[in-house]
Amino acid sequence: MRADLSLDRFSPTRRQALLGGAAAVLTAGAGREARAAAGTVVVSNWGGDWNQRTVRFVETPLVEAQGLTVVRDLGMEPERKAKLLAERRLRRGSIDVIHLNDSDGFEMMKQDVLADLDRSRIPNYGDVVPALRKDYFVPWLYSGVVLIYNKDKIKDPPKSYAELWDKKWAGRLGLTNQLYFNYMMMSGLIQGGNMTSVETGRERLVALKELVQPRLYAAHQQLGAALATGEVDIALNYKARGLQWIGEGSPLAIQYPKEGAIAITFGAGMPKRAPNPDGAYVYLNAMLDRKAMAELAAASFYAPANGAAELSPELRARIDFSPEEREHLNFPDYAYVSKNTAEWLEWWNKTMAR
Repeated sequence: MRADLSLDRFSPTRRQALLGGAAAVLTAGAGREARAAAGTVVVSNWGGDWNQRTVRFVETPLVEAQGLTVVRDLGMEPERKAKLLAERRLRRGSIDVIHLNDSDGFEMMKQDVLADLDRSRIPNYGDVVPALRKDYFVPWLYSGVVLIYNKDKIKDPPKSYAELWDKKWAGRLGLTNQLYFNYMMMSGLIQGGNMTSVETGRERLVALKELVQPRLYAAHQQLGAALATGEVDIALNYKARGLQWIGEGSPLAIQYPKEGAIAITFGAGMPKRAPNPDGAYVYLNAMLDRKAMAELAAASFYAPANGAAELSPELRARIDFSPEEREHLNFPDYAYVSKNTAEWLEWWNKTMAR
């Protein structure tokens, strides 16, 4: 499934500029709302460096500085989603904002967990790239799954996902369990030519396990360390992670796959049972702050969903995709992923992660 993500859609148009101006006018109102939203805002998020950057660029300077106390509920998304599902019949839940990827956001919306958002209470939403907007979700950052390799050891890197099914990568390929759903869609893409062929792609993943014996890591950080120490020479992960590890000094390079990278968008939503909706809206608006998004992009190397983020041309060219690469990004079929992701995780844990 492909989406039209041309340069025009990822550059501020005149209409977006006008919206941005209107958002600036509304900022004073947002400030009054922030002052009114006293108390705590409970935020469900991933841990590790992802949370550290969230705290540094959004929560401390833009939320807590306005008088709200952020209470962090950190963990992996399956457990955090399960908690929301368990609370959906309660009169009042325990989470005000939940960080999710786009597929999980769709799933939670279909499960009647996430509220439709009042965009008038999120003035910065006017800057969001139109192709990424959703009624129930604040898109924040995006990237795509690419080939990341040690350029000192690999002089002729694979040009496609499919080329990894080769004995020469035995013991040299690193994967992370965090991206199980991306790997399953990738295998389906290779096998069936689309993002809804995971069933036919499973056998190919089993063949990869038998042929290449990839090393599996619990999280991005462990995979990055394995690349840095030479424990593995090549990995499948987000472009943003590859750029981050390059920035940390690892001798890595990035190859865009000829099948087209599998796209991922991260963002947040507000549960219907949020105990502090006022605080949630303050938080969601802060996530899209132009300056904060630029600083976050520079630190994380994810491309911002805010088309008006104050990035230098050099940084934007580095972290984003070229027009041709954007044209070939593969966006998930969210309904398909939502229907199958729980079963995929069970299969992955039983078959691949053992």
